[in-house]
Amino acid sequence: MAATTVVEEPAMQAAKPLRAAVPQMVIAALIVGVVVAAGISLTAGASNASAFAVAMHWTGLAPADAILPRDLLIIEAIRLPRVVLGLLVGAALAVSGAVMQGIFRNPLADPGLAGVSAGAGLGAAAMIVLGGSLALPLTGAFGYAALPVAAFGGGLFTTIVLYSLSTRLGRTSIATMLLAGIALGALSGAATGLLVYMADDKQLRDLTFWGMGSLGGATWQKIATLAVVVTASFCALPFMSRGLNALALGEAAAWHMGISVERLKRTAIVIVAAMTGASVAVSGGIGFVGIVVPHVLRLAIGPDHRVLLPASALLGGALLVLADAVARTVAAPAELPIGIVTALAGAPFFLWLLLRRRSILDL
Repeated sequence: MAATTVVEEPAMQAAKPLRAAVPQMVIAALIVGVVVAAGISLTAGASNASAFAVAMHWTGLAPADAILPRDLLIIEAIRLPRVVLGLLVGAALAVSGAVMQGIFRNPLADPGLAGVSAGAGLGAAAMIVLGGSLALPLTGAFGYAALPVAAFGGGLFTTIVLYSLSTRLGRTSIATMLLAGIALGALSGAATGLLVYMADDKQLRDLTFWGMGSLGGATWQKIATLAVVVTASFCALPFMSRGLNALALGEAAAWHMGISVERLKRTAIVIVAAMTGASVAVSGGIGFVGIVVPHVLRLAIGPDHRVLLPASALLGGALLVLADAVARTVAAPAELPIGIVTALAGAPFFLWLLLRRRSILDL
């Protein structure tokens, strides 16, 4: 037995640096994946505009007349904003899912459980259907930005109601938050259904396409607005990582480790609401990114949120950019809603993960 121990200990010690390097290797691979995904998305589309030729033009390695003005316009004004918006939305949704799973201590949680997505969808639906009558002042004040503002307002209002219902005597109940989020999501869905019933044919088409998600309306103004929200939220994530790691041991254990559990909950729900509401506001409803991405990364690199959160941002952005490239090319020159692509890819994969996990537990 002693000899076995002597043989095994050096092997275990040699394996430790390799295991410790896995998260860094995954992060590096994800950074490369983001660059590759962006390049694919810039190249893919109904037009044969060359992203490589545009890059040569930008760097001055090609003469000004080597690229057609039409191709330059397609890359700079259409595809590039979609790529940047896809990276931001994918990162926001994936990180929101990782934070929600950490707070609920459940790998199956996602931002939709809090009802934020449904509340943002209700705000957008109200603007589409009632924008010409009851919401006319908002439409006049914000113009084309009225729809994102309404969606963000709906998500923010849902968050305020959710927090009020789940907080009592200064303590926020995660169980109450989950149940209240489900109820608010159902209520928002019912109200959205009523608006769909009231909508005319044009409004119904707008509601259907917006509800399934799209990056087709990407503009630099939307990107700038979303970037402010995402950047501000990401700045708080490094300070939350230790708390989320401690919370995995339970609230009592986290409190004994010096974590302000209630403040952590409040910060987490505000960050999730801000990123999810802003993302839904600019891209519509996009599912499965917030639940699949963190779950996959936990299997690959473990539950340490110091690595999980930035990895989720990278993988979520890369996957959404690739999904947008597929949505633009699979039925070209028409465009599929991106929510259909993420659901078709995410749902079977997630079912496979569940079946795999169940088979492992049965063993």
